[in-house]
Amino acid sequence: MHSKLLEKNGLINKVAGSDYNFRYQKAGNKIVEDVDKLLTEMNIKPAEIYTGQQMHTDHVVVVDSENGEDFIYGKTFKETDGLITSRPNVALLIKYADCTPIVLFDPIKSVQAIVHSGWRGTTKKIALKAIDKMETGFGCKREDMLVYVGPSIDQENYEVGPEVYEAFEDFEKRDSFFKPNGEKYKMSMTDANVAILIEAGIKEENMEVERTSTYTDETLHSARQEGAEYQLNGLLTMIKS
Repeated sequence: MHSKLLEKNGLINKVAGSDYNFRYQKAGNKIVEDVDKLLTEMNIKPAEIYTGQQMHTDHVVVVDSENGEDFIYGKTFKETDGLITSRPNVALLIKYADCTPIVLFDPIKSVQAIVHSGWRGTTKKIALKAIDKMETGFGCKREDMLVYVGPSIDQENYEVGPEVYEAFEDFEKRDSFFKPNGEKYKMSMTDANVAILIEAGIKEENMEVERTSTYTDETLHSARQEGAEYQLNGLLTMIKS
């Protein structure tokens, strides 16, 4: 599974699902084997791989040749849920189960960003933070950006409490992605993030939205489906040299 829109415009990308496990706390050293397997399947040899210690933050970092801490593979950043780079042959990797992975790419300036947006990151509009950093740091224009909203949990299977609904009180279109379900709600993470992107000025024709559900599709991991021993999908991207 990948974005044809991004691939066509120069950004290599792939969603790695149930054949992999990127949950380091459970996989341990085997995660290195899965990273190597993914690179082999994608037929790429990046100069470096960057990832983050994802904590549902809105922290987005710009990758350069000096920052980041050595990890079991590549380099990582503490308490970071978004990565940006303009460097070709540098791979960015985020891990997720039911949260929403988002990739932004400016093919004119050749700058990419990748973010992990759970409901907390969505309330903080982490995708918008990435867009702002691409503009201020690299001179990108949001009207030029191409976006891939990757697979996440579907609305029918994502029940949340009223506290989550209230956390989105500042969202003008809140009720378009929440559906009442007794005392709780069913939430569409995909539509919440699409609303953020459109409001930010991303053109709808420049977006590819994947509606496959992590919960119902056997080729993807889902925390709500798998329980406490859940595993993690990965989404890896790299600018073509």
